[in-house]
Amino acid sequence: MRLLIIGALEGQLSEATMMAMNGGAKVAHAPSVEIALAALRAGRGADLLLCDVVMDIAALIAGLEAERIAIPVVACGVEANAAAAVNAIRAGAKEYIPLPPDAELIAAVIAAVARDSSDFLFRDPAMERVVRMADQVAPSDASILITGESGTGKEVIAKYVHARSKRSNKPFISVNCAAIPEALLESELFGHEKGAFTGAVARRIGKFEEASGGTLLLDEISEMDVRLQAKLLRAIQERLIDRVGGGKPVPVDIRILATSNRNLSEAVREGTFREDLLFRLNVINLKLPALRDRPGDILALSEHFVAKYAKANGLPSRMLSPDACEALLKAPWPGNVRELENTLHRAVLLSSGTVIGPDAIVLPDGMGLSEVAAASSLSAQLAQTAQTMSAALVGRTVADVERDLILDTLDHTLGNRTHAANILGISIRTLRNKLNQYADEGTRIPEPGERRNVA
Repeated sequence: MRLLIIGALEGQLSEATMMAMNGGAKVAHAPSVEIALAALRAGRGADLLLCDVVMDIAALIAGLEAERIAIPVVACGVEANAAAAVNAIRAGAKEYIPLPPDAELIAAVIAAVARDSSDFLFRDPAMERVVRMADQVAPSDASILITGESGTGKEVIAKYVHARSKRSNKPFISVNCAAIPEALLESELFGHEKGAFTGAVARRIGKFEEASGGTLLLDEISEMDVRLQAKLLRAIQERLIDRVGGGKPVPVDIRILATSNRNLSEAVREGTFREDLLFRLNVINLKLPALRDRPGDILALSEHFVAKYAKANGLPSRMLSPDACEALLKAPWPGNVRELENTLHRAVLLSSGTVIGPDAIVLPDGMGLSEVAAASSLSAQLAQTAQTMSAALVGRTVADVERDLILDTLDHTLGNRTHAANILGISIRTLRNKLNQYADEGTRIPEPGERRNVA
C-alpha cells in the first residue's frame, strides 16, 4: 500500500510514519497541500493520504475533486485540535486519527481504507490448480481475467502474478472501477492535460502512465461504463492512451490484469460489456473457486486468522475445537474468504478461553454456524425439490397439471369439497364444475370421506 503523508514531519507525525512503514506501507512525504497535489499529478500516486489536521484539508479535498483524483484522505492531529478534526471530517476526510499515534489504530485505518492484504494461503487441490496456472502464465505479458465470487481473493492472486512476473520490480497499480464515479474514472485511468476541464490547473498523469513498466489491475471491470470501454480497448490493443483534453497519444508499457465477480459473457449478451474488450482481456482466465468448493482451505485459513487476530489484539494463543472445525466446514460462506476472516476475528474476541468453540463463532446477526448450515441445507433441499417438480411438469398441459392438483387436494381432505376449495383458493361452485367435467371424462372422483385408489 502506498501512503502519502502531508505535513511537517516532526515528532508525532514522524512516529506515525514509522508505524505505517512497519505495517508494510510504502510511505512518501509532501510538506504542503500544493506539493502533494503536484506529486499526484506527476504520477507519484498513492492509495491513501494521511494529512496533518493543521493543513488546509478542505483545499486538499477540493483540489482532488476539481482535478478528478480519487484518493481517500485521513486526517490526524493532537486531541486539542477537536474543532479542526470536525472541520476535516466535514470537508470530506474519511477518518480522524488522534496523535500521539497508536500503532493498532493506524494499522486498522490503513487496512480499512486501502483494503491491502498480502495473505495468500491455500491447501485445497482446487485452489492449487489455479495457482499452478498462475505460476505458468506469470512470466508472460498476456492479459489475465481473474473471475470468481466476491471475497475469493481475486486481488490477492493478481498481486501473486505480478510478484512472479518479469515486471515484479516495477509498480503494481490497482484501480477499483466500481468505487470511482463514472465522471472521474476516465481521468483516473488516462490522466488529463492542463485546461481540459474546470479545475484542471496542470497536467495530471493517470494510472496507465503511473503503472509504466509494471502491472495495472482493473478491479471489478464489469462496472465500467460501455463508452469508456471503447477507449480502454484501444489502450490495450495499441498500448497508446489519450489524456483527457490531450491531442497527442502517449505510449504505455504495461501488463493488464482485470477482475470481475460477474459473468462477463452474460454481460456481453445484455449489452453492458463489449465483446471485443472481453476477448482482449480474457487471453488467460483464472477462475477462483468459491470457499465452499475448496474445503481443504477452510481450516488452514481459519487457523491462520485465529493466530493473526489473537496476536493483533494482544490476546493469548487460541485454537479451534473439533466441533468448531466441523461447524466451519459445514457453513456455506457466501462471502468466501473475506467473510471467514471477519467471522474468525469476531470469534477470537468473543471466546473467553484458549479454545474457540462453535458457540463463539457467530455471524453479525447473532446466528451460529450450525443454524446457518441447517438453513443452507434446507434451502438446497427446497431448490432440489422445486427443480424435480419443474422437470416432472415438462411436456404436460396446463389442464393435466390442474386436474392432478385438484384431485390430489381432494384426496388430502378425504373428499371434503369445501375444505379443498379453500386450500385451492377457488369457489366451491368452480370446484364442483371441475369435478363434474373430470367425471364426464371418465376420471373417478372420490366421495366425501374417501380417497382415490392411488398407489
